Amino acid sequence: MRSFNSIFDSGLLGKLWTGLKNNNPVHVLALRDKLKSYNQAKALADLKAGTNVALLAFPQAMAYAMIAGLPVQYGIYAAAIAPIVAALFASSRFTMVGPSNATAVMVLSVFQGMPEGMSRLACLSLLVCMVGIILIVGAFLKVATLTQYVSRSVLIGYVSGAALVIIANQVHHTLGYSLGKTATFFDTIRETLRNIAQVDGPTVGLGIVTFLIYFYIHKKFTRLPQVLVTLIFCALIGMAMAARGSHLVMVQPIPFGSWRFTPPELRMDWFRQLAGGAAALAFLASLENTFMGKVLANRKGERIDVNQEMFALGAANIATGFFSGMPASGSLSRSSLNWSSGAVTPMAAIFSGVICTVAAPTIGHLVRYVPQASLAVVVIITAFGLIDRQTIKYALKSTRSDAAVLLTTFIAALVAPLDFAIFLGVGLSIVLFLRKASMPHLGEYTFNNEGQLAEVNDEHRRNDPQISIIHVEGELFFGAADLFRDEIRRVCGDTNLLVVILRLKNAHNLDATSVMALDELIKYLRETDRHLLVSGASRDVFRVFRNSGLLDVLGRDNFFMASVGNPNISTRNALKRAAQLIGHEHSQVRLFYNEAKSTPAIPG
Repeated sequence: MRSFNSIFDSGLLGKLWTGLKNNNPVHVLALRDKLKSYNQAKALADLKAGTNVALLAFPQAMAYAMIAGLPVQYGIYAAAIAPIVAALFASSRFTMVGPSNATAVMVLSVFQGMPEGMSRLACLSLLVCMVGIILIVGAFLKVATLTQYVSRSVLIGYVSGAALVIIANQVHHTLGYSLGKTATFFDTIRETLRNIAQVDGPTVGLGIVTFLIYFYIHKKFTRLPQVLVTLIFCALIGMAMAARGSHLVMVQPIPFGSWRFTPPELRMDWFRQLAGGAAALAFLASLENTFMGKVLANRKGERIDVNQEMFALGAANIATGFFSGMPASGSLSRSSLNWSSGAVTPMAAIFSGVICTVAAPTIGHLVRYVPQASLAVVVIITAFGLIDRQTIKYALKSTRSDAAVLLTTFIAALVAPLDFAIFLGVGLSIVLFLRKASMPHLGEYTFNNEGQLAEVNDEHRRNDPQISIIHVEGELFFGAADLFRDEIRRVCGDTNLLVVILRLKNAHNLDATSVMALDELIKYLRETDRHLLVSGASRDVFRVFRNSGLLDVLGRDNFFMASVGNPNISTRNALKRAAQLIGHEHSQVRLFYNEAKSTPAIPG
């Protein structure tokens, strides 16, 4: 009987497995390599950074859970589990994974789109695990590298719009009453104003006091964990107000022993309902994590593997889903604190997670003394901090396409579900990118009296009116093919022109559509007894011509490879070929080149 390995290593499965092993884009347990020279000094530096982050992560996680419409412990559990698991696989020593503002408000949007009767808490584990699986699959497919084609303006527009959604969803807590289910920013504003008569005076007063305390600490005691200290003071004030008869709403406590193992319940109706939201969450988390990781790495002159980071984030989400947590992403505020605190290795993230893990069952019950209005004010202040006026100004003032992407994503975030807003912004960003990339630069050249190529203009006219040298620079993929063909045809409108030399030295990414456009161009010229030649072709261009069969259509005598040492030699040889085709074999070609360096032959 054949062994399992022998069966697996043969046939299609064997080829797939071999390809996966040889082209694996991620490194399992990357932390092991980073700890080879680990010592006490590094451990103390990581412990210090991890402790600082934990002091911020605990109250922040409560706020993010509140944004998502979840009990506060779901944020704390994510802040405990996610950084520990992510640190095992991450390439960055600064990244802190856990709940974040952007993902929290996306979770709220997913919940708001669920039908009546579908429990948020029951399906949360499935949602988080789906996010993790999508991220891991994306890491193996190297999807994270594609984030470079998504404009930063998408994230700026989304985060700015999401910040207003967060604020709108917290205002009623500071006013002392509850709202029904709302779907968008404007729905929330309308419902808040409709119930304005229910305002509770003591709750509003406590909200104002919270605001003043936070900004006093922020201004006078910058080294203190400002959110934590603010909530401690407000808890003391809240207890005093409650003792005097004020009916304040408190944060729901974390019951001791409530931390449960929560494997996802596999229900197809839930899967279909959550699929779109999970994809949006995975994409947003990857985008946020990649941008944040690159920014921090660049500050230290380091590089990160974005696909490795995506894998680490996916693993963290799956672990979080199995232990009662909300979706995790890279946190800019906690990662920045980790960076400024001097983290040396990803062990800092593990220390932070361990501290939160210990704190959750031991002091978690104390959150019942925190007034909900005070926590809502902290959330609102945090949300305002997400609106970065400088980056908004850059995006609005730089180019029209950046402004269009930002404004479209921002407006969509206010009037539609946030998963739709992020996909709309990304779609528009890609469309505008393709539009720019599909505009190759075409310039007509001739050679001057010194034998140098010069662009045709009022000063330099064609040396030979029957021959045109067209220099093509840019992308020649499907989006540019029609424009490229039409521009060449426009040049060919000159009835004196008999030979067109396409100089493709700086042309890139030819595909089937551009090949077909060139085939049509060759046939168009031949119908009027004219000729097309190609010069300066790179090996990639040659490969496309050869594999597609276009080289045979063009004719091998009409194709001239580029030479690294002699940039003009292929064009010089193309000019000699053009002279033969129009019957000027004995005309002198005065294009400068170095005779000592040979012409590259067309590969066989």
